Amino acid sequence: MKIQLTIWWCWIIIYIALNSFMYAKELRVMKLVEGLHKPVYLTAPENNSDTLFIVEQHGVVQRLINGEVALSPLLNIRHQVHQPKMPGDERGLLGFALHPQFSKNGRIFVNYVNKKDSTVISEYEVDPKTIIANAKKEKIILKFQQPYSNHNGGQLAFGPDGFLYIAVGDGGYAGDPHDNGQNIETIFGTILRIDVDRTPPYEIPVDNPFLNEKRAKGEIWCYGLRNAWRFSFDAETGDLYIGDVGQSSWEEIDYLPAKSPGANFGWNIMEGAHCYPPGEDCEKDGLVLPIFEYPNNANYMKTLIGWDQNDAQGCSVTGGYVYRGSQIPELYGHYIFGDYCTGKVWSFTVKNGASQNYEEWKINGLEEDLYLSSFGEDGKGELYIVNHTGSIYKLVGVE
Repeated sequence: MKIQLTIWWCWIIIYIALNSFMYAKELRVMKLVEGLHKPVYLTAPENNSDTLFIVEQHGVVQRLINGEVALSPLLNIRHQVHQPKMPGDERGLLGFALHPQFSKNGRIFVNYVNKKDSTVISEYEVDPKTIIANAKKEKIILKFQQPYSNHNGGQLAFGPDGFLYIAVGDGGYAGDPHDNGQNIETIFGTILRIDVDRTPPYEIPVDNPFLNEKRAKGEIWCYGLRNAWRFSFDAETGDLYIGDVGQSSWEEIDYLPAKSPGANFGWNIMEGAHCYPPGEDCEKDGLVLPIFEYPNNANYMKTLIGWDQNDAQGCSVTGGYVYRGSQIPELYGHYIFGDYCTGKVWSFTVKNGASQNYEEWKINGLEEDLYLSSFGEDGKGELYIVNHTGSIYKLVGVE
C-alpha cells in the first residue's frame, strides 16, 4: 500500500512539473545596450528612468542616457581596482550606491577589492554640471584585508532609515574555515549598517543590535551569511531580501521584516534550511531559516565554459528586487530573483513571513546566453537584468 501511494504521489509531482513547464509564463525583456565590460550592477537617480548608472567589474561606472552610453563615465577607478582576468573572479568593483539626497549633494559610494586584495568602501562626489565624479578625491570609509580571493560580498544599499548597509562575505575558501559566519567579533559573514552623515568616516547607529556588546563589531546588523552578493529593500514595506550564495547543495533567499536587527541566518551551522556539513545534526534554535531555497546542482566550471545545463536549477543565486514599478502591474509586489549559472528567473510574494505565488519565468527577448550577474532598479521602480557578458535588458511585460 505504501509503495502504491508513493508511486501515485510521484506521478502527481511529475504531472505538476510537466504542466508548469508547458504553461510557463513568459517575462518579456528588451535589450537596452550591449558591449559593456563585465557589468555587475545597475541603479539610477530617484524618479529617473532616462539616466542609468551601470557598474563594470574592472572599475568603471558608465552612464546610460536615453539608451546611449555617454562618452565619459560617471566614475573611473580602474587604476586602483583589482582587474579580473579569469572567468568567475569575484574581485573588482562590486557595489555602488547613491546617497538618498544624491540629487542635492552628489554623493556616491562604492565597494571594491583593490590590487592588494583589500575590500574598500569609499565615497566620491559627482559634479552636478558634468555628472562626473573626480576619481582623485576618494574618501575611504572602511578598509579591511580579505583572507581569500572569493566571498567578498559586494552589495551596498541605503535602507529606508537612511543608513548605509554593506554586504561582507565570510572571507572565502570553502566551508568557512575560520568560522567567521557565527562570530560577531568579526565583520565577515555579515551585513553592516553605518551612518555616513555624521562624524567622518562614519558613526554606528545607536540602535544597532551589537553596539554595546563586549568585543562584538557594533557595525553588524545581521550575520550568519556566506556570501550575500545581492540584497535589497522593498521600496514599499522596507523589508530586507538577501540572496545568499550557497556552498555545495543549496542556494537561499533570506527575508527580514523591516526593523528586525540581529538576525542569525545560520551559516556555517546550516546551508539553506539544512545542517552543514550534509548529514550532520545541528542546533537550529535561534537561527532564521531561508524563506526560499533551491538546489545547487549546476556545475560552476561547465557554466564558465558555456556548457548547456538546462536541467539544473543553478549554482549561484542572484538576489533581486520586489517590483514596485508601474509598467507591469501583474508583477507588483512580487520578488524577482534568479541564478547566475543557469540564467533562470523566478518570483514569489511574501505573506505572513512565508513565500507564496511561486513562478518560474521563461525569458522572451534574450538575444544571447544569460549569465545573470545582477538585477537593477531604476528611480521609478522598473527592473533590469544585468548580463555579465556585457548587455542590459529591461523587464517590459508578462504574457
